[in-house]
Amino acid sequence: MKQRSRQHSGFVQSAFLLTFICFASNPLSADEIEDSMGAALDAYQSGDVAGAKSEIDYVAQLLAQKQAEALNTVLPAPFDGWSQETATNDAAAGMAMFGGGMSAGADYRRDNENVEIQVMADSPMIAAMMAMFTNPTMAAASGGKMKRLGGQKVIATGDGEIQAMIHNRFMVQVTGSAPIADKEAYFKAIDFKALQDF
Repeated sequence: MKQRSRQHSGFVQSAFLLTFICFASNPLSADEIEDSMGAALDAYQSGDVAGAKSEIDYVAQLLAQKQAEALNTVLPAPFDGWSQETATNDAAAGMAMFGGGMSAGADYRRDNENVEIQVMADSPMIAAMMAMFTNPTMAAASGGKMKRLGGQKVIATGDGEIQAMIHNRFMVQVTGSAPIADKEAYFKAIDFKALQDF
């Protein structure tokens, strides 16, 4: 039994070390992530399992934040005559309310009109919405109409909202007070190739 315990302890320590080395060698890793990984390893080696878990959880939050920041790169640049305001990282807190995942978004404005794009990834909400995207009858019952836009299947709602499920992983919503033509143009400008490679 003691031998098995020693083997387990050695395995866990090796996992911590390997993970830390991977983060340290990653050019995208910030010092705060490396420091927290080191603090987690120190806490574990000193027997503070709760402290180690707390540090690991914090690292997971930082990495999720970085992923969300990377997701913002798929959003289009503002068209001529439009301004853009990118959503803050506070969106991650909102995603947590719906079971987790990532989100990115931006609000594009021209005079008194706006187009808002929201991209959600790896959220339990996506699984819940899949039925509507695979069943035109359900979409019609909720006031939506299936169509293709920029090579993507979308649901156009009666109030001018555009919804799309991309690669069964990403949910894209385009809303706003601008005419539908502007919302469709912004939808087509999303970098769907980058989403595929994300």
